[in-house]
Amino acid sequence: MIDEFVTTIGSFLRLGGPVVAIILLLSVFALALILLKFVQFQRERVGRHGRSNRALHAWFHHDQSEARAMLSNARSPVEEALATTMRLTASGKAEKSAVEDEVSRLALGRLHDLQRGFRALDAIAQVAPLLGLFGTVLGMIDAFQKLQAAGNAVDPSILAGGIWVALLTTACGLAVAMPVSLVLTWFETRLDNERVAIETMTSAVLSHASLEGAEQQPSNVQRVAPVALRAGAASHAH
Repeated sequence: MIDEFVTTIGSFLRLGGPVVAIILLLSVFALALILLKFVQFQRERVGRHGRSNRALHAWFHHDQSEARAMLSNARSPVEEALATTMRLTASGKAEKSAVEDEVSRLALGRLHDLQRGFRALDAIAQVAPLLGLFGTVLGMIDAFQKLQAAGNAVDPSILAGGIWVALLTTACGLAVAMPVSLVLTWFETRLDNERVAIETMTSAVLSHASLEGAEQQPSNVQRVAPVALRAGAASHAH
């Protein structure tokens, strides 16, 4: 089976010439890059938010130590951003704006690392069909030159053969561009979902901390007010 595959590739290269060879190299590079991104996304748990959701649930139910323990070995960008938000919020020393800036810095670096290679895949998806079209134009030029050289003894099979060989390069370019474009769209969608998850989960922790602080202030005032009233009454009695 491998021999047949190698024979097929060799025939394509002979028929399509250097343009098909370039498209084949681009396809090998794109496949290697796609496999690397798949491994990276799997290793860094991109799109897997189960642990983050459980930690967030524990945090909302006032089990902060358990929530932070769940994220102690954070691997995904969401887990790292959420763990950082919980750690800074629990300390009570950092302002909300400072926490947001720190989380944004961490998330930006992680997402940028995950986004590496996307431009290369996008360039391949755009260049491959253009290379195929370029090969087709060159093939058509060669076919019509042969037609002109034949003069009156025109053989339609020569023209037809030159045309289908020329169109082969366009087919190869499209065969590379379409799957690369689809996979790139899938990667970008998962990365956008990761970005949205970071924003929503970290905002939920910060909002929860702000609401708890706002709820505690009136109770403090109510406890202080009776003391002040008793102090005032005692001064009047004296």
